[in-house]
Amino acid sequence: MLTVDFSRFPLAPGDRVLDLGCGAGRHAFECYRRGARVVALDRNSEEIREVAKWFAAMEEAGEAPKGATATAMEGDALALPFPDDSFDVVIISEVMEHIHDDKGVLAEMVRVLRPGGRIAVTVPRYGPERICWALSDAYHEVEGGHIRIYKADELLGRIREAGLRPYGSHHAHALHSPYWWLKCAFGVEKDGDEAALPVRAYHKLLVWDIMKKPLATRLAEKALDPLIGKSLVVYATKPHHPEVAA
Repeated sequence: MLTVDFSRFPLAPGDRVLDLGCGAGRHAFECYRRGARVVALDRNSEEIREVAKWFAAMEEAGEAPKGATATAMEGDALALPFPDDSFDVVIISEVMEHIHDDKGVLAEMVRVLRPGGRIAVTVPRYGPERICWALSDAYHEVEGGHIRIYKADELLGRIREAGLRPYGSHHAHALHSPYWWLKCAFGVEKDGDEAALPVRAYHKLLVWDIMKKPLATRLAEKALDPLIGKSLVVYATKPHHPEVAA
């Protein structure tokens, strides 16, 4: 399930891509399939090991075109182990809401992004996220949990302050908002058979939607994304010349 829309954020074969805070690797895998030279970085060593295994499996299965490369590595988003201007593309998806120094993370991303390069930032959308926080303290008051909720103007302001130029935005995953509202209402810590019946039933719907991609749910999500899309996605570029304040 991708949050970044690659029709709005196109990749060229050979692009150097950093998936920062890659988690389970969903965007890194898609970039690899598209022929990019991908680095998937995360501070979670267990997830990085799994991502590395999937990269190896994809290579063995011939899922990536010739010339594509993929590396999974553990690292700190506030001290990226790369020289300036190392990447053509940076993706940071559902990460910044976890990090206290979000300005520091943006500064590091700008540093390693080449002039003219592109960045995609995704965070939980304010409205659906605020409902989750209102329904459940356990949803966010956990180690490594969400520490802030961004309003769109706030996130765009952060991105501009970092020296980037936003060029587009949209919302995604509307069908997932009700699922998390149900989880928060019935007990966010309860999973699998322990989850309440409405949560289990809605989860089956989401799995069916992800696996089968039926037209009905695709159309429903497209219509609902502007209203209750769970994620806010912003695309920006790094200017070739830093803007000078008047």
